[in-house]
Amino acid sequence: MSAKKVLFITQEITPYVPESELATIGQNLPQAIQEKGCEIRTFMPKWGIINERRNQLHEVIRLSGMNLIIDDTDHPLIIKVASIQAARRQVYFIDNDDYFQHRLMTSDKNGNDYEDNGERAIFYARGVLETVKKLRWCPDLIHCHGWMTAMVPLYIKKAYYDEPSFRDSKVVYSVYGEGFKSTLDPNFTSQLLLKEITPDDVNMIKTPVDFENLNKLAVAYSDGVIQNSETVNTNVTDYARSLNIPVLDYQQPDKLADACDAFYDRILAGTENK
Repeated sequence: MSAKKVLFITQEITPYVPESELATIGQNLPQAIQEKGCEIRTFMPKWGIINERRNQLHEVIRLSGMNLIIDDTDHPLIIKVASIQAARRQVYFIDNDDYFQHRLMTSDKNGNDYEDNGERAIFYARGVLETVKKLRWCPDLIHCHGWMTAMVPLYIKKAYYDEPSFRDSKVVYSVYGEGFKSTLDPNFTSQLLLKEITPDDVNMIKTPVDFENLNKLAVAYSDGVIQNSETVNTNVTDYARSLNIPVLDYQQPDKLADACDAFYDRILAGTENK
């Protein structure tokens, strides 16, 4: 049997950004899953706080050069990569001058959320999926970490379902306690629409979209849900259970990799999927 192929799409990874629960898991879990014999790819946004020279990022010309259209505006997609030498793996970065350069992460120096965070998240999600297509890589399972990845399950199930790279992919979404306090742009739901996605496909979220509603959008199109923080919004996990989506409860850090690996197998087996 060939090794599982797992695509990690995450919001934060140490050492590229300061340590946090999300960033630590973003680093340790892919490494542990790789050490279990899986083939992995890992993506994160190229936040403006990332020092490209110190972390030895370089642009991958053959993957860059595409434009993604959001709200009738072209946004160039730039792909960069860095190697974690000790771990023998690479991290791919999604970049764009307007969305990521000369900014911090999801909020400014005063702690205010960037007003276009919804657009930035859409660009990130679509940028990852378009890059994986160019890599001609077919993940068995896609594991999404952080609310910036919440659009991925919708896109996989409704916009990219017939793409060779994703035709057989299962999607797992991790729920975290830390999110955003504001609401996304009132046009967010219309900005989401792509290919065959219709307003009815996103009717589970209310406008303007808050953190809980964005998580519910991700859950609705996922094959499995993992509670990664000890304390999360229980409305989100209860929503998953109401849809009969398998939920992996919170695991202590030293148990997380083994539990996730077993959960991946459970989801890939398909016996409990929608």
